[in-house]
Formats: sequence, structure tokens, C-alpha cells
Amino acid sequence: MRRLLFLFLVLMTMVACSEKTPEERAAHAAQSYYQCLVEDKPDGLLAAKAGYDSLPAAYRHQLAQAYRQYLADIKAKHLGVSEVRISPNVGLRDSSLHLTYAFLLLCFADSTQEEISVPMVEVDGEWKLR
Repeated sequence: MRRLLFLFLVLMTMVACSEKTPEERAAHAAQSYYQCLVEDKPDGLLAAKAGYDSLPAAYRHQLAQAYRQYLADIKAKHLGVSEVRISPNVGLRDSSLHLTYAFLLLCFADSTQEEISVPMVEVDGEWKLR
């Protein structure tokens, strides 16, 4: 009976310690948004931007063109993005600006990698690109 109680306490401790930090949640959200580059859907990045709904239509169109050009440049230089990973570097939180910087590794099809910093902001409990 004692072993069972001990096992239960160990499991409860592990569950309590496994809650994700805001930096980890922001990094996972950024990874899911940048997955749009792998899927060749740059408009998905635009939709993940904080305040996207309130942007003027002309500005949204310009941003969409910029994201498409960014993806075209990646394809030309690196043959595209093959994978997006969360960097082992820990994200940074700037509490004064209410920002969290997530670090991602863009793994390109030509076997090179680039680490990028993605500013994230929490909007109504959901992490968005800034």
C-alpha cells in the first residue's frame, strides 16, 4: 500500500511540474504558425498576426505579398523549408512590453539551418505573431 501511495505522489509531482511556461507555449504557437512555410501557405502566417482583423485591406494585401516574396526567396536560396523546430535556446520574456521572443530553427531543404527570433504577444489567452 505504501508503494502505491508513493507511486501516486511521484506521478502527481510529475504532472504538476509538467505545466508549460509562457515561453514554451509561445514557442509552440510560433512553430505551428511557421509550419505554414513548410506547407507553402504564406497566408497562414498573415492570419496568425495579432490585430490581423483590424488591418486595412490594402495593408493586408501588401503584407501577403511580402510573405509570398519571403517564401519565394527561401525557395530560391535554400530550396524551401523542410521543417520548423523549436530551438533549444530558451525564449525570452519582456514583461514591460508584454512580449515573448520565441526561438525557432528553420531547417531548409538544402540541409542548412537558420535560427530566428519570433516576437509573440498573448491576445485573449492565445499567442499571436507581433
